[in-house]
Amino acid sequence: MEVSDENLATLASYLEKTLNPDPNIRRPAEKFLEGVESNQNYGILLLHLIDNENAEFVIRATASVTFKNYIKRNWPVEEDGVDRMHASDRVTIKSLIVKLMLKSPEAIQRQFSDAVSIIGKHDFPEKWPGLINEMVEKFASGDFHIINGVLRTAHSLFKRYRYEFKSQKLWEEIKHVLDNIAKPLTDLFVALIDLAEKNENNPQALTVIYNSLVLTCKVFYSLNYQDLPEFFEDNMPIWMPNLLNLLQKKVQCLETNDDNDKPGVMEDLRTQVCNCAALYALKYEEEFSPYAPSFVTAVWNVLLSTNSKIRFDALVSNALTFLAKVAEKNSYKNLFEDPATLSSICEKVVIPNMELRESDLEIFEDNPEEYVSRDIEGSDVDTRRRAACDLVRTLALHYEDKMMSIFGQYVEVMLNKYTESGGSAWIGKDTALFLVTSLASRGGTQAAGVTKVSPLVDLTTFAANHVLPELQRPNVTELPVLKADAIKYIMTFRSLLPKELIITALPLLIQHITGRGVVCTYGACAVEKLIAGGMVNRAALQPHARALLAALLAALGRQDDPTDHNEYVMKAVLRTLACLREDALPYLGEALPKLAGMLAVVSKNPCKPHFNHYLFESLSLAVQLVVKSNPAAITAFEDALFPIFQDILQNDVQEFMPYVFQMLSLLLELRGSSGGGGEAGGAPEMYAALLPCLVAPPLWERPANVRPLVRLLCAFVLARADLVLGSGKLNAMLGVFQKLIASKTNDHEGFYLIQTMLFKFGQSVMQQYTKQIMTLLFQRLSSSKTTKYVKGLIAFLGFYATQFGPDELIDLIDSVQANMFAMYVQRVLVPDVRRVTGALERKAAAVGCVRLLCHSRRFREDLAPLWPALLQALISLFELPPDDSTLPDDHFIEVDDAPGYQPQYAQLACAKAAADDPLAAIEDPKRYLAESLAELSRAQPGLLPPRLAALDEPHRAALQAYLQAYSVQIC
Repeated sequence: MEVSDENLATLASYLEKTLNPDPNIRRPAEKFLEGVESNQNYGILLLHLIDNENAEFVIRATASVTFKNYIKRNWPVEEDGVDRMHASDRVTIKSLIVKLMLKSPEAIQRQFSDAVSIIGKHDFPEKWPGLINEMVEKFASGDFHIINGVLRTAHSLFKRYRYEFKSQKLWEEIKHVLDNIAKPLTDLFVALIDLAEKNENNPQALTVIYNSLVLTCKVFYSLNYQDLPEFFEDNMPIWMPNLLNLLQKKVQCLETNDDNDKPGVMEDLRTQVCNCAALYALKYEEEFSPYAPSFVTAVWNVLLSTNSKIRFDALVSNALTFLAKVAEKNSYKNLFEDPATLSSICEKVVIPNMELRESDLEIFEDNPEEYVSRDIEGSDVDTRRRAACDLVRTLALHYEDKMMSIFGQYVEVMLNKYTESGGSAWIGKDTALFLVTSLASRGGTQAAGVTKVSPLVDLTTFAANHVLPELQRPNVTELPVLKADAIKYIMTFRSLLPKELIITALPLLIQHITGRGVVCTYGACAVEKLIAGGMVNRAALQPHARALLAALLAALGRQDDPTDHNEYVMKAVLRTLACLREDALPYLGEALPKLAGMLAVVSKNPCKPHFNHYLFESLSLAVQLVVKSNPAAITAFEDALFPIFQDILQNDVQEFMPYVFQMLSLLLELRGSSGGGGEAGGAPEMYAALLPCLVAPPLWERPANVRPLVRLLCAFVLARADLVLGSGKLNAMLGVFQKLIASKTNDHEGFYLIQTMLFKFGQSVMQQYTKQIMTLLFQRLSSSKTTKYVKGLIAFLGFYATQFGPDELIDLIDSVQANMFAMYVQRVLVPDVRRVTGALERKAAAVGCVRLLCHSRRFREDLAPLWPALLQALISLFELPPDDSTLPDDHFIEVDDAPGYQPQYAQLACAKAAADDPLAAIEDPKRYLAESLAELSRAQPGLLPPRLAALDEPHRAALQAYLQAYSVQIC
C-alpha cells in the first residue's frame, strides 16, 4: 500500500462514507477499512491524510479517530497473537507522531495524545527512550498550543501511575520520567505563574496560561501518586505556596457568573489543586503538615464562596474530599475537634451539599439510569453528595459523640419540619435520611451492604418510624424520591435489620416494582439483594412468587423497545428464578416468550451489556428448569431459539457469539443427558448444519470465542458423536487441537478437547492419531515449557495411563523417540507433579502415577530404577501443598484455569457444564495407591519391601500411614 495521492484520495473517500447515516453505504466502507488496516503503510497513509491541510477538516478529524482506533487494536500484540503491523510502520509512526500532534488542531491533537499514550504503555521507555526528551524540549518553544499538547500527552501517558500496582519495572519507568521531566515541569510551573502576573489584564492570554496550569497540576498529581519523589520533596517550598496561592486567587475577568453548567478554567484549576493537596494530606502527612492549616482555611473559604450550580460540582467534591483526607489524620485533629467547628461544618458545608437540587431532581425524573448509577452503583464518587457523605463518615469515626449530638439535632429538625408540613418539606427528609445513613455506616461489603454501624443509631426504630411509613402509603407514585430513599435504606442495612422487618417490607418492595423510573429500579434491586444475601429464602419468597414475577415482567416493558430494558429488573428476574427453581415452573409459560422476544430485539443492536448477560442467564436457567421437569420440551426450546441464534451467527454479532455457543452447548448436553428428548422438530438437521461452521478458522481468531467453542465441540463429541464421525469433521477437530496446544494462552483448552475426544471415541477411532498427538505434545514441551502447560500435560498423561493402560502410554511415547518416556518421568513428572492444581487434575495425575507404579510391566523391568523417585513424588503430591514456583518459560500472563472471565468473554453461570470426572470410578487416590500396592505385593511377593526400604524416612512414614488407614499388608 504505497503512500501516493491516489491511495490518499481512496482512503479519504472511504472515510467520508463511514460518516454516512445509511448503513448500506457506511458498513461496506467500515468493512473495507478493517480489511486493509493490516497492509503495510496503512497507518502512515492515515498520518499523511491527517497532516494534509488541503483536505476537509471533518475528513482529517475522522482520520485521526480512525488512526487512534487502529493503534488501539493493533499496537499491542497478544501472547501467541499475530503482529498485524509491519515493524517499519511502528518505527515510522513513532518518529512522526509527536511532531504531527504538536502542530495539529486541538481536536486532532487530543486523538494523537491518546494514541501516544497507547503506544507509550507498550513501548515506553524501553522501545521509545527518546519520547520524554522530545516532548520536554518543546516547553522552550513559547507556543502554548505546543506546550499544552505536550502537557496533554504527558497527562495521558502518566495517569496510569495513579492505578498501577507497584513493581520494579514501574519504579524504573517513573525514575526515568522524573529524571527527565521533574525539573522542566517545575520551571514551567514557575514561568506560567510569572506569566499570569504579567498578563493579569489580558483575559485571552490568561485563559491559555491557566489552562496550562490545569494540565501541569494533572501531571504533577500523577508523578507524585506512587511515592513522594525526592525532587518534588526538595521543591515543596516552590510548589505548595504557589498551589495555595492559585487556590485563593481571584481572577475577575475569568470568574464565570453565568448559568453555564460547564466549569470555567478557574474552577478547573482549583479542582486540580484540591486534588493535589488531598494526595499530599493523605500520603505524605509529615511533609505536608506545615502547609495543612493554610490549605484547610483556603479550602473552607472556597466551599463557602461556591453555590449549588452544577459547574462547581467537581470543585466542591474535591474540596470536601480534601477535608475528609485531612480529618483522617491524627496530627490534624486540633483543626476539627471544637464543637463549634463541627456545627459550622454541618450547617454550612455538609447539609447544603447533601440537599437534592433541582438539577438532581431533573435527573431523577428524566434520566433514571443516570441517577441510579450515581446513587447505588457508586459512580457518584465525584458528586457533592458522596463527598459530603465521606466527610461525615470520617468525622463520625473520630468524634462520634459530638457528631451524633450535633448532627442528630439537625436530623430531628428536618424530620419534624416534614411531619408538620404534611409532606411538602420532603427535601428535608430526603437530606435527613441520607445524613443518617452516612452517620450510621461504619463499614460493609458489596454483597451484604453495611455490616457495621455506630452503636448510637437505632436502625430498627428509625426504620419503623420513618422508613416503612413511606412504603406503606398506597400510592407508589406519591413523593417518589422518599419512596426511593426508603427502599435504599432497607437495601443498605439489609444485613442488620431484623428478619421480621424484612419480611414485612418484602410485599411493599414488590408493590413498588410496579412504580416508575428510579422507584421501580430500586424495588427490583432491593428484592434481588435480599434474595442474594439470604435475607429472603425460598420459603419466604414462594407466597409472593406470582406477584413478584408479574411485577418484574411488567417492569421489563415493551420487548421491542431497548430503552425499556432495565438491567436491575432483568437481574431480579434471574435471581427470583434461581431462588424459586421448580416453584417457578407455573410462571415460565408467560415469561419465556417475552424473554425470547427480547433476545431477538437486543441481538439487532446490543447496547446494554449487563442486561444482555442477565437475559442469557435467565434463558439458560429457564431451559434447565423446564427440560429437567419435561425432557421432551427441549425440542420446543430449540425451535424457538435456533432462528435467533442463526441470525446472530449470520450477522456476526460478536458480543453475543460466546453466549450463543454456551447456550448451544447447554442444549446439546441436555439433549444428550435426557436421552435425546425425542427427535422431533428440525434439531438434528440444525446441529448438523452448524458443525462445519464451528471448525472454520475465522471463528477461532477471536479470543472471546475460544473457550465457548471448545465447550461446544466437546458437547458435540459427547452428545452427537455420530454426527462428528459421520460428517468427516474429526480431522478438522484435530486441527483445532493442534492450534490450541501450540498456544500458551489456550493450551489448557486443547487438553480439554483432546481428552474429551479420547474418552468418548476410544482407541477404535483415535488410535491412528495418537502418535501424532503425542508428537505435538512433546514438541510443544520442548519449545515452550510453561508451568500451565506442564500441569496440563501431567494431568492428561495421567488420564491416558488410567484410561488406556500405562504400558500402552509408555510404548506410545517411546515410539515418538526412543527412551522419551524415561526422560519425561525424570525431567517433568517427578520434579513437577506437585505443580498440578485443581481437584480433577490432581486426581488424574495421582491415579496415573499409581497405574505406572503398580500396573506397568515396564516399571518392573527396564524402568524399575525410576520407581522409588516416582513413588516419593506421588507421596509429596498427597502430603505437601501445590508448588507455585514458576518455570523459566513463564514470561506471559497466566490464564485462569478455572472457568471465569476473559476479555470480552463472560461465562454464563446458568449454562455452565457439569464437571465430568472421567475417573469417577476411583474415589480416593490414596486408597487406590494402598490397594494397588497390596495387589502388586500379592502378585509378586518380595518385590516391594526392598523398593519401599529405598524411600526417604518421611515418605516411608506417610506411606505406612496410608497402608494402616486402609488395612493393607505388604509382603
